[in-house]
Amino acid sequence: MKKYKISLLLLIIISAGWFVYGKIATNQLANHEYKEGDIVFQTTNSDQCKAVQLATHSPYSHCGILFKENKAWHVLEAVGPVKVTPLDEWIEHGVDHKYVVKRLKNAEQVLTTDILKKMRREGEKFIGQDYDFTFEWSDQKIYCSELVWKIYKRGGELEVGKLSRLKDFDLSHPIVKTMLNERYGQQIPLEEIVIPPSSIFESEALITVFKN
Repeated sequence: MKKYKISLLLLIIISAGWFVYGKIATNQLANHEYKEGDIVFQTTNSDQCKAVQLATHSPYSHCGILFKENKAWHVLEAVGPVKVTPLDEWIEHGVDHKYVVKRLKNAEQVLTTDILKKMRREGEKFIGQDYDFTFEWSDQKIYCSELVWKIYKRGGELEVGKLSRLKDFDLSHPIVKTMLNERYGQQIPLEEIVIPPSSIFESEALITVFKN
C-alpha cells in the first residue's frame, strides 16, 4: 500500500509538471518578438476547416492579425462574430497549438504608426460582425482571411494574397461537395471573389518570422 501511494504521488507530480511545462511553453511562444500587423495562421478542427484545406490544398484554415491591447498581444479574427482574442487563447484553439507568424517583407518601412492606426480602425469597424458562411465579397458578413485582406487593403493600400474565384479551387472532394451543397444547394456562385487563408499564406509580399 505504501508503494502504491508513492507511485500515485509521483504520477500526480509528473502530470502536474507536464501541465506547467505546456503552459510555460505556450507563454514563451506567445511572447515571441512579434510586431503589430503580423498575420498568424493555424489549423483548426471543424468540417468547414477540413473542406477549406481540401479545396485549397493547404493545412492552414484560419488566420488573423496581431495587435497589442493593454501591453498584451491579441488576435483580431473573424470567427463569428469578429472579435479580439488574447494570443495565448488563440494559440490553444489550433491543432497541437501549432501556428505560423508572417510579416510584410518591408514592414519596418511600410507599416508606419499611422498606417497601423488606419488598419486598426478598419478592423474595429468589423468587430461584432457575423461570420460569412457563404464567403461573399461584401461587408455584411465576413470570414477570417477576408477580414485580414480588407484590413491591409483599406488601411494600408496593400494586397496580401491574390484574389480568386470560387471556381479556381479544387471542388472535387466529397467533403467539399457536401459543404457547398449545404451552403448553396444547386446555385453555387462559382464566380464569387474569394481569398482563402492559403492565398495570404503563400503571398510573396510576406516572410515567415515564426513557426513551431
